[in-house]
Amino acid sequence: MKESKSSLGFDFIKGFIQENPTFALAIGMCPTLAVTTSVVNGFWMGIAVLFVLTFANVFVSLLRNFIPDEIRIPIFVILIATPVVIVELVMKAYLPAIYEVLGIFVPLIVVNCIIIARAEAFAYRNPVMNSLMDGLGIGAAFTVNLMIVGGIREFLGTGQIVFGSAAFPSVPFFEPAAVMLTPPGGFITLGILMALFNVTIGAKGKTND
Repeated sequence: MKESKSSLGFDFIKGFIQENPTFALAIGMCPTLAVTTSVVNGFWMGIAVLFVLTFANVFVSLLRNFIPDEIRIPIFVILIATPVVIVELVMKAYLPAIYEVLGIFVPLIVVNCIIIARAEAFAYRNPVMNSLMDGLGIGAAFTVNLMIVGGIREFLGTGQIVFGSAAFPSVPFFEPAAVMLTPPGGFITLGILMALFNVTIGAKGKTND
């Protein structure tokens, strides 16, 4: 099995630019569109994915020399399922309101294409520390992406952005567009952000490769 070599810093940063899961690679679209009706929802979904992705990357990398190629995908799924169960139980116990909102998308992290893709394309071929940084970088970028999409949709759809007990602005100063909280609003927001990313940041990232 051929291993690639890259710096730890690059393995972290690339998740925000060259391999941004949402705006560059366009993977993990189901939770991106389904749960981003608020900043809070996007934050917790992103944190859940970050934890699972980092855990899976590290253990796939640790065991990569013992995993036969022929059955690697089923083994990846088993390794991914462990942190997903941990996340689900913790959310049920300590964040029941968030768990109720995220619903089926928490257990579905097991088959999230971001997790599987990083296990197959990176962790299975790279050392543990590189895989750790890859998981943290991709997961952090995904969390930021969800919060941006959720923040835009929440602000335009309700007139406010609410995080915890704080709301900005305290009183909406325009008539909210409820359509932004529906699936069409999610597609519109995501499409515009992807276009802006690829015209600006994405183009610069490709130039610097």
